[in-house]
Amino acid sequence: MKTRKLVAILSAAVLTAASLTACGNSKNATNEAKTTTQEQTSTESKTENAAESTAEAGEMSTDLSGSISMAGSTSMEKLANAVAESFMAKYPNITVSAEFTGSGAGIESVTTGSVDIGNSSRNLKDEEKAAGAVENIVAIDGIAVVVDPANTVTDITKDQLISIYTGETTNWSELGGTDEPIVVVGREAGSGTRGAFEEILEIEDACVYVNELDSTGAVMAKVASTPGAIGYVSLDVVDDSVIAVSLEGVAATAENIKAGDYFLSRPFIMATMGEISEQSAEVQALFEYLASEEGKEIISSVGLITVD
Repeated sequence: MKTRKLVAILSAAVLTAASLTACGNSKNATNEAKTTTQEQTSTESKTENAAESTAEAGEMSTDLSGSISMAGSTSMEKLANAVAESFMAKYPNITVSAEFTGSGAGIESVTTGSVDIGNSSRNLKDEEKAAGAVENIVAIDGIAVVVDPANTVTDITKDQLISIYTGETTNWSELGGTDEPIVVVGREAGSGTRGAFEEILEIEDACVYVNELDSTGAVMAKVASTPGAIGYVSLDVVDDSVIAVSLEGVAATAENIKAGDYFLSRPFIMATMGEISEQSAEVQALFEYLASEEGKEIISSVGLITVD
């Protein structure tokens, strides 16, 4: 009898334990199911948010349509073309066109309403600002002084540079070079590069040029092919066809310009008639693009210095 009672008690204990274990497994399964459902919901939510963000970005690129016209500085041709190409890729329904007519002509075009943006490689004059043009600095450019590749003079002081361009120094032998005439090459009147160069050196209307050329490329070609030639060009176009001389012992590099050690530098300006906020949505989008990280990468890629 006692044996039967003991067996019954043990059986009951086993059943109870089994019941408790099954209950525990059921709760764990329920919790796991809840966790899986929550994870799936979270993943779906993130996917939906990402899709919405992508859709919004796509709408921003495709909603805007129209055209933007620019005219002005030949020194800004490389920048303007690079920006136009990348901007149109981002906004396929906007067409950006650019003409390179010189800084003065570009500012005149924007003040008369012929174009949306006037490109200038110099600061705006008081009379241009009085006409309603607004100075929007988009980059900083260095002006490189270049000589023919055979020249042995590779460092010039500010006073020597002034003396060369005002006609006081006429032979490279006076600067420690070979006995060879100095062929002074520059840009045409109205050029932003010429205006900035002469303004920085304070030699406006005092220069004596052998050749006055109408584009940056023409200056580069003339200096590269003419023994004894010297000229000035935008830093971003310098290549190994010429020698970019140091000024006051400082090389013409972006790093030296940022540090303020190289004295020949100037702003690149995209002028508008009135503030940017008063322009069309397409023009405003272009300036927003220039200020973005992507836009700054374009500016740096053509050898210019970005503006914070």
